[in-house]
Amino acid sequence: MGSGKSSFVRFLCNRYPQISPFFEKNEENPYLEDFYADMERWAFHSQVYFLTLKYRTHQELSQVKHKVIQDRTIYEDAEIFAENLYSQGMLPKRDYLAYRRLYETILANLNPPDLLIYLKTDLRTVKKRIKTRGRDCETGVDPEYLKRLNNLYSRWIKRYDQSPVLTIDAGRLDFMNDMVDRIELLETIEKYL
Repeated sequence: MGSGKSSFVRFLCNRYPQISPFFEKNEENPYLEDFYADMERWAFHSQVYFLTLKYRTHQELSQVKHKVIQDRTIYEDAEIFAENLYSQGMLPKRDYLAYRRLYETILANLNPPDLLIYLKTDLRTVKKRIKTRGRDCETGVDPEYLKRLNNLYSRWIKRYDQSPVLTIDAGRLDFMNDMVDRIELLETIEKYL
């Protein structure tokens, strides 16, 4: 949330027109507003919905013959968001274990990405971007919740080993407005393409 994923995907697709974008469809999640209003009550519902949506997206992508880029991975749902909800006591152990079994079953049937791009962003930048974006359901999110997510991302990316990882300091680089940052970013990405 607020790391610049959507902007980054659009930037790459503009630079490399042979790559098609696939964006997470947050607006289709019928639980999202309820979840932000009462995380404990709607945690399991929202997480299962997102997991199902990501699995469906992966199935669609397996049929595509050209290169694609997603703004979110299926891994984040379980390794970051569900993990956070469970550790905070908002997702009961029984529901968490059922969710993990579903997630692991799905992963056994998926190919990992060719490259995972991790947009590392500090909490201050995330909060600023959320405020600028002005989505009603995000503006009231507790900063401690964002801090926990950021810490979980940092820990998860260190142990992720399904594919190569390119880490980009998205809080430092302004690839949308700064030509020097844009050139630096493209040179880094082209090493992987």
